[in-house]
Amino acid sequence: MLRERVEGKWIDCFAAVFAKCGVAAGDEVALLSETQSREVNVQLAELAALRLGCRAFHVVVPTPPLAAPAPVRSTGASDALQRLAPVVAALAGSKLVIDLTVEGLLHAVELPDILKGGARVLMVSNEHPEALERLAPDAALEPKVREGMRMLKAAKEMRVTSAAGTDLAIALANARVGGVWGYTSRPGTIAHWPGGLCLAFPAAGSVRGRLVLAPGDANLTFKRYLRERIELDVESDYVTAVRGEGLDAEMMRGYFASWGDREAYAVSHVGWGMNPAARWDALTFYDRRDTNGTELRAFAGNFLYSTGANEVAGRHTLGHFDLPLRGCTVTLDGTPVVDAGRLLPPLA
Repeated sequence: MLRERVEGKWIDCFAAVFAKCGVAAGDEVALLSETQSREVNVQLAELAALRLGCRAFHVVVPTPPLAAPAPVRSTGASDALQRLAPVVAALAGSKLVIDLTVEGLLHAVELPDILKGGARVLMVSNEHPEALERLAPDAALEPKVREGMRMLKAAKEMRVTSAAGTDLAIALANARVGGVWGYTSRPGTIAHWPGGLCLAFPAAGSVRGRLVLAPGDANLTFKRYLRERIELDVESDYVTAVRGEGLDAEMMRGYFASWGDREAYAVSHVGWGMNPAARWDALTFYDRRDTNGTELRAFAGNFLYSTGANEVAGRHTLGHFDLPLRGCTVTLDGTPVVDAGRLLPPLA
């Protein structure tokens, strides 16, 4: 296990990322954490904000009691704020919110009200600071992610195939398109660090086909590389069958079923990774408590399929899988953007 202590180089790194978010001396910066947050990242965020001359303040909330039937991991849907109106108001009135909660505010129910106040939110993924340092955002990635978002918005259908047997058709009409490059400087927006992906939240009834997870693909809820093949049948957004004889398939079936909630089987979002600095093999190098797996969502050329909450489709659940696949071909209206796991120009 790597030591967690304040290092000068990490203060420098945090300060550089905060500066990319457009804050300067005198700006109000809220440092949001909970009692189970990674303490070293909270400390680094404070020191970096003060180094920039910001007027930083802490908002610390107790990590709430467990309310789910299974462990909740890596969802981006923190319930730490518990709809506390004074907390939401304080965050909404800030120039920048540094989100250091365990799960993150990306899909939290309070996020729209925070953004509506004009705050920009930087969700610092719950990673060891070494990973954050290694994946400090590169400004050269922003125009490429923006181009990927433009292509997604213009397309009517995403098609995903692979030599392993994946064959998915995803209608993009009325989908909500997003993209992250690791920072945000526009009021009323959110980004996460590490970044580097394009994605879409499809409307209800938009996804059908077969998703095949091959050895070496990852289940980020379990923070585990698959050793055995799993086939998922998808009908009108919902996984209707999990086929496979090994432990990986058995664990997936068990976690799906543990929620007792049909919505846990539905698609949340789909997209592809764009960060050339992110590594597919990153889980190998960290203890599980030291990683949130965000790097694997972003490595260039992966196809990311996620199940769980999807506000565009009107579905809400804490059950969630993030599944980055290698070796897929992703096309938009027949034009490839990823070819057998290789990100193509102009996005590469």
